[in-house]
Amino acid sequence: MRIIVFFDLPVTTKTERKIAAGFRKFLIKDGYYMMQFSVYARVCNGYDAIEKHINRLKSVVPDNGSVRALTITEKQYEAMYVLTGKLLKEEEPVVFQQITIF
Repeated sequence: MRIIVFFDLPVTTKTERKIAAGFRKFLIKDGYYMMQFSVYARVCNGYDAIEKHINRLKSVVPDNGSVRALTITEKQYEAMYVLTGKLLKEEEPVVFQQITIF
């Protein structure tokens, strides 16, 4: 399963930019990777891991702005279409990152 986090945080002042950068740094430290600007994803092994990471997100969500989290299965993720504009000559490959450690 995967968690996809979408966020729109204000960045008009220096303080707001620092808060937004701190949130992005948290996501990267917590195992998320950037799918595109303001959209990060993370692989989770089961509902317990998803609940743990959602709770971690709740604890660091900035006061201003909007953050959304969506959970999807690997099959749903693999069915994603990646559509590119004219500037990119080739379609960007969908990255499948899953590590299972027992």
